[in-house]
Amino acid sequence: MQRSIILDHLQIEHKVRRIAFQIYESNAKEKEVVVAGISKNGFILAKQLAAILSEISNLKVILCEVTMDKENPRNEIHTSLKPNEYAKKSLVLVDDVLNSGTTLIYAVKFFLEVPLKRIKTAVLVNRNHKKYPIKADFKGLSLSTSLQEHITVELNDTESIAYLN
Repeated sequence: MQRSIILDHLQIEHKVRRIAFQIYESNAKEKEVVVAGISKNGFILAKQLAAILSEISNLKVILCEVTMDKENPRNEIHTSLKPNEYAKKSLVLVDDVLNSGTTLIYAVKFFLEVPLKRIKTAVLVNRNHKKYPIKADFKGLSLSTSLQEHITVELNDTESIAYLN
């Protein structure tokens, strides 16, 4: 199987840093922001964004892990925070890749059960194949691919990579 690198480690670092600045600009009047990452890569990305936000701003950054079944997103969703810990706050929902929008739309629906100041979405790669009316407010890269192609993102501290196969 052929794989084409679309983002190398340095490019991913730059994209994440740029997204963090965009989140800060969007929340400049806020005192705190909740960065909620969808389990696995979305949460790793959320941790990276939270670290940069803490470095570049005086925002109180509250990190939240969202655990959900991506194959069956209507199954129960869990978060590392209680609803009162993110209620009436600005929240950024983070995932690595926006494919069809299924994961993000169900995660957004979950968070809408609690009154929020606002909710925005951030992804590293936006594939432009949405089935649902959801968009990435902050994105590292938009890439039009065929439905047969797949984007894989591997995130870690030493060598992150995103590739198309």
